[in-house]
Amino acid sequence: MTALIVHGGAWDIPDDEVAAHKAGCLAALEAGWAVLQAGGTAIDAVEAAVRVMENDPTFDAGVGSFLNAVGEVELDAAMMDGNTMLAGAVAAVQHIRHPVTLARRVLESDYILLVGAGAERFAEGAGVEKCSADDLVVERERERWKAQQGQPGFKGRDAFRAAHDTVGAVALDNAGNLAAATSTGGIPNKLPGRVGDSPLLGSGLYADNETGGCSTTGWGESIMKVVLAKTVTDGLRDGSHPVDAARAGIGYLARRVAGLGGCIVLDRAGRVGWAHNTPRMAFAFRADGHAPVAAIHQDEVA
Repeated sequence: MTALIVHGGAWDIPDDEVAAHKAGCLAALEAGWAVLQAGGTAIDAVEAAVRVMENDPTFDAGVGSFLNAVGEVELDAAMMDGNTMLAGAVAAVQHIRHPVTLARRVLESDYILLVGAGAERFAEGAGVEKCSADDLVVERERERWKAQQGQPGFKGRDAFRAAHDTVGAVALDNAGNLAAATSTGGIPNKLPGRVGDSPLLGSGLYADNETGGCSTTGWGESIMKVVLAKTVTDGLRDGSHPVDAARAGIGYLARRVAGLGGCIVLDRAGRVGWAHNTPRMAFAFRADGHAPVAAIHQDEVA
């Protein structure tokens, strides 16, 4: 049994950006699915899927990421292997074209989380592709950043509501192993050095062959408080459907900390689920015997 689900963020996606979000999620799904069909591992598949979205300026990951308060891109990413429980993550990196691949190299090392300049030095030794800071910046984000400089109160929930396109993927391979990955540029106009939920195990992602895998997206400061990805996957332990586990997790996020966000879920049987309490969420999924589905879902959880 193989299955794959990807997401391209949960927020108020404008009508004129819906097509690009669906196309980007579908392209990521196709890349990851090709890996699974060729006999690749779940880890291989989620890396391939997320790399596609890191290359797509539609999303807040890799190229096209939001700029922080001083006009720079800082990226976070993580991966987790549900079989071995190994994980790797990087945060606040600035010259890495594919942070998800750097996170995989960390997973393959003796460490779990590397940040900033130290993570970039590690990348050099690990043969991970580096780039200039300008390679990650698109004109749309330069203009957005300039406009935000005239809004001194623009932060936190307001920054999240403005836009949020964190990307992620969860896969199940033919060996029955699960993996999850998440990548982001964070929230617009964030303080330099700010790190959200995406690179944190249990918050931005989680994978365990005994339960399932989850990747989250949303307002990181709220997601971290409820350890959303672990909360959702724990909800699968009694055999609950991933849709129910996802909805319960997002409901708890909203009720307990007034959080905003979404998640995608895949259980060890290859069943998929998703939920969000934002106006829209972009995602795509596929499982053996089923055609691919790409959607912009609306008003999942009020």
